Amino acid sequence: MGSAAKIERILLVDDNKTLSKLISLKVKSELGIDIDIAHSLSEAELFTHKYSYTLAILDLNLPDAPNGEIVDVMLKKNIPSIVLTGSVDKEFRKAMLKKDIIDYVHKGGIDDIDYVIEIIKRLLKNRHHKVMVVDDSVVFRNQMKKMVGNLFFQVFALAHGEEALLILEENPDIKIIITDYNMPVMDGLELTKAVRKRYTKNQLSVFVLSSSEDSDISAMFLKGGANDFINKPFSKEEFSCRLNNAIEGLENIDALTNYSHRDFLTGLYNRRHFFSVMNPYFSEAVARDEEFVTAMVAIDDIKSTNHDFIDSAIIHVSEILRSNVEYRDMIARFDGEEFCIVLKDTGREKGFEVLDYLRHKVASSPLLGSMGEEIFMSISIGAIVDHEDSLNETINEADAQLHLARTAGYAQLSII
Repeated sequence: MGSAAKIERILLVDDNKTLSKLISLKVKSELGIDIDIAHSLSEAELFTHKYSYTLAILDLNLPDAPNGEIVDVMLKKNIPSIVLTGSVDKEFRKAMLKKDIIDYVHKGGIDDIDYVIEIIKRLLKNRHHKVMVVDDSVVFRNQMKKMVGNLFFQVFALAHGEEALLILEENPDIKIIITDYNMPVMDGLELTKAVRKRYTKNQLSVFVLSSSEDSDISAMFLKGGANDFINKPFSKEEFSCRLNNAIEGLENIDALTNYSHRDFLTGLYNRRHFFSVMNPYFSEAVARDEEFVTAMVAIDDIKSTNHDFIDSAIIHVSEILRSNVEYRDMIARFDGEEFCIVLKDTGREKGFEVLDYLRHKVASSPLLGSMGEEIFMSISIGAIVDHEDSLNETINEADAQLHLARTAGYAQLSII
């Protein structure tokens, strides 16, 4: 797997000082990344001796390198590069695109500068995504690995579908699979169908690359669950655009899904998502005799005429709860100042320990008021270890225990 590049510093090489200043200002203001400006190849060389760069923006016509020599120099130093040039020569452009550059952009105006900024933003996001390349040709597989890696994705490169499924099992967060059709052991169509049994098109994108000109093949793949089909040979620019568009589409779907599952104020899961996830868990846990603790939590005496304070208090407590339970556990905001927590694979003793810790943690962690004053709060907790016949009944019983805890006074824990 190729490691994702981390952009810490950008090198801009352009002899147009006005344009260089404009690009530099945009990079700093929109991306918050340090950028150095060189106006010649020799200046660029000096910068590369002083700093380590993970991205360069290069003009091809420099006083001491008029024919794009800067590109080879940067690539030899393993610095991924975006070419920004005024040249409109098609053959020269074609020759540059054969090199391992990220993109070739014609600098015709401010829109092209904005496009470069968008490319860098996309690269920053790509670092967090995993892509799998599956092809039995070692040469083509390595070419694709390099091409995808140049877009800053984390890359897995495999020889056939069966191997790909094993890696997918270990890395369920892979977002894109790029596969060939004809492969030994398991071909691309079999792999696509196997992937679709686990992931929808909105969760994982499958790209098929094939030298077959048979239109029936592409239709067969698209019906089998592929998101896209590209005939070999293909344009590197077109492929890069399609790949970036695919990951952006998945990000947008994830954002919308996440928004619908989350409470707008705290970022915790909402009640609706809680039940959609926990009902299946409840049935499975009961079937395998797994212990779990269901708890209802409420902030004590939160009444106030200041709605901003109430919101701040709810956010403050939610952050304490979220940061002090295990990742596997489920926590959701139900309504107002009430939360529900399910501690998975947890018995009575451990459950009491965790919930009691949460109670003390909230009590000892004051919220800072608008004047810098410390405002102390408390929570009451009702919990049940021995589940009822359904999740809803179990939560109702936990809620009854919460009522008993609050009746006994503030900052109480009642668990049965």
